[in-house]
Amino acid sequence: MLLMDTDARRLAHEQLTDLRKRGVASVQAGASPEVVARVLGVHRRTVYGWLALYRAGGWEALDALKRGGRRPKLDAKALGWVCQTVAMKNPRQLKFTLALWTAKMLGELIRQRFGIELSKATVCRLLGQLGLSARGPMERAYQQDPEAVQGWLDEDYPKIRALAKRHGARVFFGDEAGIRSDHPAGTTWAVKGRPPVVHRTGARVGLNVISAVSAQGELRFMVAHGTVGAGTFIEFIKRLREGADGMIFLIVERYPSHQAKMVQKYLESVKDRFRLFFLPPHSPELNPDERVSVDLNTTKLGRRVGSSA
Repeated sequence: MLLMDTDARRLAHEQLTDLRKRGVASVQAGASPEVVARVLGVHRRTVYGWLALYRAGGWEALDALKRGGRRPKLDAKALGWVCQTVAMKNPRQLKFTLALWTAKMLGELIRQRFGIELSKATVCRLLGQLGLSARGPMERAYQQDPEAVQGWLDEDYPKIRALAKRHGARVFFGDEAGIRSDHPAGTTWAVKGRPPVVHRTGARVGLNVISAVSAQGELRFMVAHGTVGAGTFIEFIKRLREGADGMIFLIVERYPSHQAKMVQKYLESVKDRFRLFFLPPHSPELNPDERVSVDLNTTKLGRRVGSSA
């Protein structure tokens, strides 16, 4: 294993060539150049230098015996700046109005900082070579308390699991989802320059679904017409308990209907068979049952192919 203080200058050219190629391959596989540098025991600028060589001449340019060759348009320092900008900064910090990075925006920044014009395709290729990829962002409430979230992951949830094991209880995560008959999910093909139009009916219908999913993938749900209030939530708990041999633990978000007085009164009457726990405020990403809503509206039923007449 290479130590943290590897001196690449003292390696035989075969070893150095292999080290370079492994470093570049690791970055392209998604590892951060900073992490690769620590693992290989070299300075982070060394890794960015290897990436610059690769960009200029491909895998052959990483051969330690080669000298000269085409000079990279973006050197190690420039690549490091691009990678750190994408990974650590929000576009709004650099006076852009959009909060998401685009290839066009990064191309403009590179032009401003280094005086180099790169096409959109070249910028996309550059980002891929730096181990970056285009992904949809996760939405997160600004009111969320990161320390509370981490505390729940490190302390609260392990305690819930230990308590469930002690009582032989099954742990479920619960959530609610709304479905409308006129919700258009996904995309559709259309003539270029003419956005497709989805005609809606005034006779649309909607309903709510309360569901709960366990770590083992067991799914329980109940369809509810109208607003989901405390009474409906209690009815769902009763159905969740039906046929259960042992205790049930249910983890939910802090909706008013979940914390209503009538719910608390009901929970007191079944405390030997059922317990309710809450996620940290504004933290839906901790709830795996959130995927039910996504599947219903966008990725599964929302895009289900209907039968032809």
